[in-house]
Amino acid sequence: MTRVILIRHCEAEGNVKQIFQGHTDAPITENGRRQLELLALRLRNTKIDVLYSSPLVRAYETAVAINQYHNLPILQEQGLMELDGGEWEGIPWTDLPEKFPEMAEIWWTAPYEFVSEQGESMRQIYDRIWDTVMRLVQENPGKTIAVTSHGCAIRNFLCRAAGWPIEQLNDMDWSDNTAVSIVDFDEERNAIIRLKNDASHLTGEPTCAAPRDWTRKN
Repeated sequence: MTRVILIRHCEAEGNVKQIFQGHTDAPITENGRRQLELLALRLRNTKIDVLYSSPLVRAYETAVAINQYHNLPILQEQGLMELDGGEWEGIPWTDLPEKFPEMAEIWWTAPYEFVSEQGESMRQIYDRIWDTVMRLVQENPGKTIAVTSHGCAIRNFLCRAAGWPIEQLNDMDWSDNTAVSIVDFDEERNAIIRLKNDASHLTGEPTCAAPRDWTRKN
């Protein structure tokens, strides 16, 4: 059995400013650092054999925090990066319906059809994140792999791990910052979700994710 622990990055400035972050490399916030302290404590006694991170700073800083109790090399993987939003990058989510009315509606109602002309489509990240993690599973049989990544990427991965087609993406919940998910793979690489989007280590109002998030339509 090979275990994959997926962790969403901590709060970054893009979360606070409510912009589409995607590949935008926004720094983490002071609240994000408090989240990381709690995350690191949660995972301090968790078995981790190998640690991978998206190269974006918000994910890498999350891996660094986890690693203070594990002392592992942090291996950066491009395939773990967030959806490349292309022309959406850096735009406040409140402005998206005005700037891109058709595609913004698709994002909320049928995200599997989302396409960024200058970036990626949702179908591309659905395949990319899965193929990347499956390669890591193949390279680390029988180990526990920790992966720090991003909300949209993790959502797509969990959708596929659940055995769902991308058309069911809206049935998969979004994870909050530093939420932890665990997926086990047997020798045939069949996925079993053991834990999904758990952020129970975040205590108190300051560390909790803002209820309004560009990933969620209110």
